[in-house]
Amino acid sequence: MDLIISTILKGLLIGIFVSAPMGPIGVLCIQRTLNKGRITGLFTGIGAALSDLIYAVLTGFGISIILEFIENYELIIQILGSLVLAGFGIYIYRQNPAKNLNIKKPKTANHIQDLISAFFLTLSNPLILFLFIGLFARFNFFSAESQFHDYVIGYASIISGAMLWWFTITYFIDKVRSKFNLRSLWIINRCIGSIILLMATYGFVSGVYNYIN
Repeated sequence: MDLIISTILKGLLIGIFVSAPMGPIGVLCIQRTLNKGRITGLFTGIGAALSDLIYAVLTGFGISIILEFIENYELIIQILGSLVLAGFGIYIYRQNPAKNLNIKKPKTANHIQDLISAFFLTLSNPLILFLFIGLFARFNFFSAESQFHDYVIGYASIISGAMLWWFTITYFIDKVRSKFNLRSLWIINRCIGSIILLMATYGFVSGVYNYIN
């Protein structure tokens, strides 16, 4: 029982630590929560958490193979991922919050699109595997003696930790959402879009530079 509790606690911490850094997906989650509400932001977090789960499973079962692939194609992955990120940045920059509020679309379709887009945005950054590898090693998460149920509990705890983070961040962002008017949301879209675009530009330029040299 002590081992199970320890695995659950470690998994929750890993899920939180992987989700907490305010990278592009965190910025996107905040932007969507402010523009469209907490549920939209939460579905964005779910998409990111599902992608993180895939990387967690790959880390647990195929570290050597995955590392070799990343080492061989790291710069190409960085360049392609930066292009995907740039597309998101431009899209957010050009978004009109008034249009988002006035046009009503089927909620299910919107939420599924939010989930899928966040999933692929997170999936486009396989370097997150190094973070998982470091956390797995730091917490001694799995061992040679780990059995199937240990893996199930561990991975369930990781995605639970990630969802706990997204649930919390969207809750607090939604609380201050009413303090923003349409112009404020428009400015936030421009700022967040610019930040994401700068991240993408830096990743693309540094990737191309290193690839050439």
